[in-house]
Amino acid sequence: MDEDDLKRGEEIKDELFRAIEESRISIIVFSKRYADLSWCLDELVKIMECRSKLGRHVLPIFYHVDPVDPSHVRKQDGDLAEAFHKHEEGIDEEKDGKKREAKQKRVEQWREALTKAANLSGHHLQITDNG
Repeated sequence: MDEDDLKRGEEIKDELFRAIEESRISIIVFSKRYADLSWCLDELVKIMECRSKLGRHVLPIFYHVDPVDPSHVRKQDGDLAEAFHKHEEGIDEEKDGKKREAKQKRVEQWREALTKAANLSGHHLQITDNG
């Protein structure tokens, strides 16, 4: 939860990362547009880092992932491929070599975290005709 316990005036990202570190379990809800937001991907990297280093539990939920296969999260196909294409568009145009490397490394971390999270046993929820 990121809304109730955030201290006013604190850096949101720092507070969220601290909350992730202190959590015993993280539930990741992957949706069609999950990878559109870089902050979701940054949180995912942190969650998977805590799983690896601190032994935290992670439960992935695949919510109406298109087409109907969670492996699209693992492989970054479909909607995720489009999102990553947008994230990567400006990397090659970056003039500053250090910034370009940092941006490329960040995208690689996102891809690796998505693959690792999608390899975990999770739940696949699909929208049906009756909702």
